[in-house]
Amino acid sequence: MYVLMDIMVSPGGVGLSVSPYVARCQQIFEDAGLTYTMHGFGTNVEGEWQHVMAAVQRCHEELHAAGAVRITSHMKLSTRNDRDQTMADKVTSVQQKLSD
Repeated sequence: MYVLMDIMVSPGGVGLSVSPYVARCQQIFEDAGLTYTMHGFGTNVEGEWQHVMAAVQRCHEELHAAGAVRITSHMKLSTRNDRDQTMADKVTSVQQKLSD
């Protein structure tokens, strides 16, 4: 099953800056071959369900190994069974309506 996900990974116990931990998760999504786009409050990720979830698990495992005592991930997931849809499709749909 193909999934679109928005995720914000929040490592705790690592000080004020979480950017090194965010960068590590971005690399994990890259290494997993997933389509992803970072934004100001998280990352949009898309791919097959098992690959996306495996990458989320790997983020947690590697951030704990890097010193994060607590990690909270906030996820929104979207699946469809009527047609294929990507994150870019969703954005394009709204942009087309704005230009009408």
